[in-house]
Amino acid sequence: MSAKVLLSAAVSLATTVYAQGDLARWVDPFIGTAGTANCHPNACCPHGMVQAGPSSGTGQWKYCGGYQFEDKELFGFVQDAICGTGVPDLGDIRIQPFAGAGENARKTAVKADEKASPGYYAVRYPKQGILTEVTVSPHVALYRFTFEDPGDAHLLVDLQWGHCSTDFPRHVLSCETAFVDEETMTGRLHLRRWVERDCYFAVKFSRRPKGSRLVPRKNPHEKGEWREFDFDLGDEGTLMVKVALSRTSAAAALANLEAEVPHWDFARTAKDARSAWNDVLGRCVVDGSDAQKTAFYTSMYHLFIAPNIISDVGEPAFYSTLSFWDTFRAAHPLYTVIAPDRVPGMVDSMLEQGKKTGFLPIWCLWGEDNQCMIGTHSVPVIVDWFLKDFVGHKDHKGNSTCSTCSTWLNNPVKREYWLAAYAQIKDTLTKPHKNRSKERWDLVDKYGYYPFDVIRGESVSRLLECGYDDWCAGIMAEKLGFADDAAFFKKRSENWRNVFDKTTGFMRGRDSEGKWREPFDPREVGHGAGTPNDFTEGNSWQYTWHVLHDPRGLVDAFGGTEQFVRKLDGLFNQESKVYGHDKYDVTGLIGQYAHGNEPSHHVAYFYQFAGRPDRTAEVVREVCDRFYLNTPDGLSGNDDCGQMSAWYIFSAMGFYPFNPCGGEYVIGAPQVAKVELQVGRTFTVIARNLSRENKYVKSVTLNGRPLKGFMLRHSDIMRGGELVFEMVGAPNE
Repeated sequence: MSAKVLLSAAVSLATTVYAQGDLARWVDPFIGTAGTANCHPNACCPHGMVQAGPSSGTGQWKYCGGYQFEDKELFGFVQDAICGTGVPDLGDIRIQPFAGAGENARKTAVKADEKASPGYYAVRYPKQGILTEVTVSPHVALYRFTFEDPGDAHLLVDLQWGHCSTDFPRHVLSCETAFVDEETMTGRLHLRRWVERDCYFAVKFSRRPKGSRLVPRKNPHEKGEWREFDFDLGDEGTLMVKVALSRTSAAAALANLEAEVPHWDFARTAKDARSAWNDVLGRCVVDGSDAQKTAFYTSMYHLFIAPNIISDVGEPAFYSTLSFWDTFRAAHPLYTVIAPDRVPGMVDSMLEQGKKTGFLPIWCLWGEDNQCMIGTHSVPVIVDWFLKDFVGHKDHKGNSTCSTCSTWLNNPVKREYWLAAYAQIKDTLTKPHKNRSKERWDLVDKYGYYPFDVIRGESVSRLLECGYDDWCAGIMAEKLGFADDAAFFKKRSENWRNVFDKTTGFMRGRDSEGKWREPFDPREVGHGAGTPNDFTEGNSWQYTWHVLHDPRGLVDAFGGTEQFVRKLDGLFNQESKVYGHDKYDVTGLIGQYAHGNEPSHHVAYFYQFAGRPDRTAEVVREVCDRFYLNTPDGLSGNDDCGQMSAWYIFSAMGFYPFNPCGGEYVIGAPQVAKVELQVGRTFTVIARNLSRENKYVKSVTLNGRPLKGFMLRHSDIMRGGELVFEMVGAPNE
């Protein structure tokens, strides 16, 4: 049977043998693999450590995930990757099947007939007559290579490869390998890319190689091995390979391999991976068009790729790949709704990470904190879960009537846990830390803001982001009975007022003498501390609205709802062009609103606080129609570990965590006809008369009664019930 015929049969198996409840059929892993989203189509399990699939490039920003859909050739297949981030790393243990001899045969190969579905990837190399298929368990990749010429089968194992931004020859600091037997190789890589880390691995072949050799390296700085293996595949023409990973030891990698995939049954492993995906996808059952289902379930898929469990089999789950500056806004609140069983492990991991570094995490990868971005947004994630898990929900009058809540409040073990967590939060937000340079609490406490002539770059963004963390810390302090701490953090959370220039209606940098930055252009973009600007991956037009904890205070600062709406409309009516440094992250523009980057994600819902829900409906519809397309380049910016996807999921359901800590969701305008959330009970959202024309909300009822105001509580969802939107074609119908 030829490789082309085998590919057709394999893809048919992967997409049709599952039952009617197979929601994975709606997922398209190629969405977001072109343009700026930086997603990949790799085979993976929910939160899996291994994400195995194609690598088409490295050394450029567009290869943060190691792959671009439009590339015609592949360098081979890697065992891990980051999905949707703005900085590259991982891309470890490249393997490349090839036929023929010489450097050109093993370097790259022209691809054809790519296929991907949750837990599965396949591609054909037509010139060499090779079919590659890969499926996974959480720690193990299982490959099936089919060669048209079974007597000309070779495999390169490249331990130098990786997804890097610069200095490719030097990113492998050391490489060690050993052979357990003729079919099994183990090893350790010590690497420095975004973070410095150890990657341990085990590679096992289904057949004994008939020969192998080390390939001499041309660059003296490269320390990673290249090793070629030759195989005689007999009449079958099939070689299978397992690759397992660990961050603790080669023995642990081998143990992970034997524990999860002790067999060579490809179909069984693929079925188990797809079943794991159907488990998480089934927590939301969507009724809508085929295109809407694809957009929704692909967003769900992206949401559950990260964070990754990097602990070994049999150990407590330890989560990493935590992109807090992005994911605290909607991804983590969404986990508390549809995956509350996984949130305690995530919070435990954050607290353990904080014990390791001395401060709570900022951006974690492979168990290391790279300190990328600003703020310490693990704080709102931790406090949000504290409020939902420990303090508990209330009845509709605000009384703590739930017997479960009172049990938690009187649980000494639980209370000690949260007291210790609060101690870490307080320490992180008040004390200087040796290995952390971005926060200067002494300056904030002295001036009430970051003077732009004392620190370099990001002065306004840092103040606004840190102020939100302060508000969250204050809420936790209040609930635990620390009144003085609560007052301190509440006062510091109001520092946004010190950088709000009422004369211009913008957040604006000030120097140590209190003078506003001049010249000042609200369209000018900053990008990190290395640029002479007061904003982070954005400008003043985008950051002026970054008061997540006090929206009504910001409305009042503008002089009331009329002035506020006029200014907010101005955001969307501006020229869709930004100026300044490194603008590649500021994408998905509607005027100066930038949906492709996270500081804008709550802004459409600000209209609700000014009495204009119709404008929320209009903006949400435009964003969904323009920036969530079912094409490889259909996303407007980095998916950022599921945050872009979480925005869509919430917005499609008709509500959004404007303030992502504490369990309230601002009502928006649903984009799908019906969603059933499985939260232990069923919470159903229905959009009656929804159509392309009927995008406005006439009324909202919760369990048959009109919803008071425009807030939905977390407890309303988790108790189960029915939220019904009546949709109409004009705001005042």
